[in-house]
Order: sequence, then C-alpha cells, then structure tokens
Amino acid sequence: MDLNYLRRLLRIFDESTATELSIEEEGVTIAMSKTTGNPAGMVAPTYMMNAPQPMMAAPAPAAAPAAAPAAAPAAPAADDGHKMLSPIVGTFYRAPSPDADSFVQVGQHVNVGDTLCIVEAMKLMNEIESDMAGTVVKILVENGQPVEYNQPMFIIKPD
Repeated sequence: MDLNYLRRLLRIFDESTATELSIEEEGVTIAMSKTTGNPAGMVAPTYMMNAPQPMMAAPAPAAAPAAAPAAAPAAPAADDGHKMLSPIVGTFYRAPSPDADSFVQVGQHVNVGDTLCIVEAMKLMNEIESDMAGTVVKILVENGQPVEYNQPMFIIKPD
C-alpha cells in the first residue's frame, strides 16, 4: 500500500466527523476509530492495520475465536456497578510488565484517575484510568486478550 495514500486517508479521517472506518484493499485491512467521550473531551484516534505478512498472518485467525469468549463474560455484567469500557481496540494487560503485579484486583478500592490496565494498540501502551471512585467488583477480560471499542473491561461499585 502506498504510504502517501495512507497518509491522505488518515488526514481525511482525522478531519471528518466519522468515528469508525474500515477499508480492505489488496489483502490489507485498515481499521480506524476515534472517540470523543474521554474526560478531557479530546479526540483520541486509533489506527490498526492488518497486512498479509507471515508474522501477522498467524495471530489474526487466533484473534477472531478469542473475541467470542471475551464477549461471553460481559453478559454477567448485569451486576450493580459502573462498567468501565475500553476506549480503543487493542490488547488488554492487567500489569505494566509480565513480571509486575496487576494494577488492580477484585475487591480493591480505586479513585478517579487510578490506572486500571493497559490497552496496547499499534505498539503504543495506553494506560486506562478509572473514571469513578469505587470498588472493583469484576474484571471481565483475561490478561493478553483482545478488547473491542466500548467492550466492558471492569465493573466498579461506586462509593
């Protein structure tokens, strides 16, 4: 795919009012999304690209079946509490590194701005912060699993 074409596409998407876009061309899939619901009111664009390369071809089929089980734990999310949703598409991590302790545990009290997890998108580590104070009731996503935009990740019982 031509780099200048990709740059023009990104610029047009950034300037548009569209919030999601997915394009498949010549075996390459490009998915873009941006959110405006963050606390600062800023637009946070997310770009993903899947190219047919040997290293990327193997994980892609595994991600599709994994998405179905990740959605299944969201069903019992009818518990009383606030659902913390993923603001971006990416990979969910409970800790800053594989050998570190998790950011939060079930039963732990969190304040506004406390880091709950990391969602990796395009090799960028995005710290996801709590938007309310309360107690973590459930963690709905397993470490290392893919998350979708607006997928519930945590249930927090407000103070």
